[in-house]
Amino acid sequence: MPIIAYFGPRGTFTEQAARTFDARAELVPHTTIPDAVDALRAGGADLACVPVENSVEGAVSATMDALAVGEPVVAVAEHVLPIRFSVLTRPGTTAADVRTVASHPHALAQVRAWLAATLPGATQVAATSTAAAAVGVGEGRFDAAVTAPVAADHYPLAALAEDVADEPDAVTRFLLLARPGTLPEPTGADRTSVFAVVSHRPGELAAMLSELSLRGVNLSRIESRPLRNRFGEYRFYLDFDGHVAEQRVGDALAALHRRSQLVRFLGSYPKADRSTAAAVPAANTDADYAESTGWLAGLRKGEHA
Repeated sequence: MPIIAYFGPRGTFTEQAARTFDARAELVPHTTIPDAVDALRAGGADLACVPVENSVEGAVSATMDALAVGEPVVAVAEHVLPIRFSVLTRPGTTAADVRTVASHPHALAQVRAWLAATLPGATQVAATSTAAAAVGVGEGRFDAAVTAPVAADHYPLAALAEDVADEPDAVTRFLLLARPGTLPEPTGADRTSVFAVVSHRPGELAAMLSELSLRGVNLSRIESRPLRNRFGEYRFYLDFDGHVAEQRVGDALAALHRRSQLVRFLGSYPKADRSTAAAVPAANTDADYAESTGWLAGLRKGEHA
């Protein structure tokens, strides 16, 4: 039975996502995202589940930073989870009784309008996670918690409201991480993730991105995070369509490696939406690369057909 470390405590959206990857797995909560990733690195878990981006609040910086330092880990799967919240209180609490409402800052931001309309007098308090807010309600530190629905399975609290969300289509993308090893096989609807540190010169970022476009590789996401020991310089996180096993993607990665100060491969894995197959432009298929490689080999042997 595999062990999946996840960003806890029990009752987070990350737990809900982790359950979708392997229903047989033992799920072990950790207090922070770096703790969950470090448990994987140290061999205390076989896999780790962490959030990477939210459609409302953007990238999860703690995950991006955790992937950048320490021993390499790679994503082997992803899951996109619709985000709908429950508001939990101690039994018998009414809306009029709520003076403080706690949650993770991303969660509070996603129900800002609902809180203003329903609990206008409540002070909002940031917690380390949605589940930590539920623990705080149980301990009497807060009156209400904005949580994942699964939190109601773990804590003796009552639902003041359910199915709460300012943005009904909000989703969060989660990654399933593993130690480096055999990669998932290409499916035709894959995503590759890397981060790169480019030279601090004019045009370097544009030149890096051109290595993808020249090979017909579609960039789906780019984020930057500062290099903590080099003020004014950044590492860039890239998600693009395709699998490292494809010639065009491998060729693009090799080009990034040649022209960047540092490239870290973060995985090639199936997209959560398997219907979004990568469109490969003409002249960029593996067959095109094989034909041109054969032609060049012929030239080098003196065959000028």
